[in-house]
Amino acid sequence: MSNVKQFNKNLCAFIDASPTPFHAVEEMRVRLQQAGFSALDERADWQLEPGKSYYLIRNGSSIVAFRCGKTPVHECGWRMVGAHTDSPNLKVKPAPELHRQGYFQLGVEVYGGALLNPWFDRDLGLAGRVNYENASGQLCSTLININRPVGIIPSLAIHLDREANNSRSVNPQRDLPVVLLQSTEPKDFRALLAETLAQQGVSDVAAVLDYELSFYDCQPAAMVGWNEDFIAAARLDNLLSCYIGLDALLTADNSEHTVLVCSDHEEVGSQSAVGAQGPMLESVLRRIAGSETAWQRAIANSMMISADNAHGIHPNFSDKHDGNHGPLLNAGPVIKNNVNQRYATNSETSSLFRRLCASCDVPVQSFVVRSDMACGSTIGPLTAAAIGVKTLDIGVPTFAMHSIRELAGSQDGFNLSKVLAGYYQLKSVVDSDRC
Repeated sequence: MSNVKQFNKNLCAFIDASPTPFHAVEEMRVRLQQAGFSALDERADWQLEPGKSYYLIRNGSSIVAFRCGKTPVHECGWRMVGAHTDSPNLKVKPAPELHRQGYFQLGVEVYGGALLNPWFDRDLGLAGRVNYENASGQLCSTLININRPVGIIPSLAIHLDREANNSRSVNPQRDLPVVLLQSTEPKDFRALLAETLAQQGVSDVAAVLDYELSFYDCQPAAMVGWNEDFIAAARLDNLLSCYIGLDALLTADNSEHTVLVCSDHEEVGSQSAVGAQGPMLESVLRRIAGSETAWQRAIANSMMISADNAHGIHPNFSDKHDGNHGPLLNAGPVIKNNVNQRYATNSETSSLFRRLCASCDVPVQSFVVRSDMACGSTIGPLTAAAIGVKTLDIGVPTFAMHSIRELAGSQDGFNLSKVLAGYYQLKSVVDSDRC
C-alpha cells in the first residue's frame, strides 16, 4: 500500500479517467490485469485454481474480481466488498437534437437523484458507449470520451429572474438542454459522433446505431483546502468506494477467498441484469462453490461489506443530523445504521468492523438519520436479501452528495483501504463462541 499522498494521487487519476461506469470498469480491468488477475468468460467453462485471481465483466459497466483461497471455500467463506460504478448525471436522449434561436442543443434525461442546480455554468465533457455498424456490416461497440468542454447549460441572468436567489427551481425538460454550438443548419447528432470517432481512430464506422452517453464536469479532481484536508471531485459517490475496494483487494494477500463487486445502476434502484438486485454476484459465487451444498456452507461462513458514501455533518446545516450521529470528515469510516433495514448493519457485523478498525489504529464513526427524516439505502440490504449473507453498511463521510462535484476528507479513503485490506485477510468472519 502506498502512503496517503500517493493513494490520493492515484485516486484522483482513477476518477478523472472514469467519467462513466464503462470507463470505471475498464480502468479497474487494466489494474487487475496488471496485478495478475485473469479474465473469465461467463459463456465458457471455468477451471479455477487455489491461490489464483480472476475477474469478469458484464455489460461493460459491472465487474466482479475475486481471489481463490488456499482452503475449500465452503470451510471459510468469502470476504466480500461491494460498491457501485454509477453516479447521478445527465444522459443524452435517443433523439436529442434541438434547434432553437440559432443554437444546437441536446435534450437530456436525469439519471438518478442528481442535485441539479450545480450543473449550470459548468464546462461539460461527454463520454460513454457507442454502438455502430462497421463497413463490413458487423455490430461493434466502443467507448468514447470527449474530455473537453463541448457543452454548457447557461443560467438565466438574475436580471430576468429577480427571485432566483429565493426560489429558483429546475424544470429538467425545459431548463437542462445542453448548448453545443451555434448553427443555422440542422445537425445530426449521430453523424457528429461518427466524425468524432473517426478523429479518435475508429475509422470503420458506417453508421452510429445507438449510444449511452453522459455529460460530465471537465474539471479534474483536486486536493483542496488550506492544508489540503479535502478531495473535491465528480463521482466520489461511489467511485471513491470502488477505488478503495480495489486498492484493498490488490494489497491483501491471496490466502483467503476474497471478492470485490462493483455494480451498475445503484442510483436507480439496482434492478437490472448488472445491478445488485440482479443475479450477477450470486451466479458467480455459485460457480466458484461448485455445488449447492458447498454454496450454502460458504455463504454461512461469509460476510459482505457494502461501501457507499456517508453524509458528513455540514457545518452550515448541522441541524440536518441527529445530534449524536454527525460524522466528521477525516475522522474515520462511518458505520451506517437503520432499524428499518435501509442499511443492512447489525450488531455482529458492526462489532467485527469496530475491532478491525481498532487493529488498524483507524477511528470509526456511526451514522443514523434523524428520526423525522427519510433514510436512503445502498446495495447492502439488496445483497443481503438476495444471497442471505450477513452484511455491514459503511462509507467515507462526504459533503454535497449527488452534486456535480462532491467533497471528502483526504485521510479517509486511505484509512478505509487499510481496514478493508485487513478484512480481506481475516481467517474467519464467524464467531464460533457465544458468551
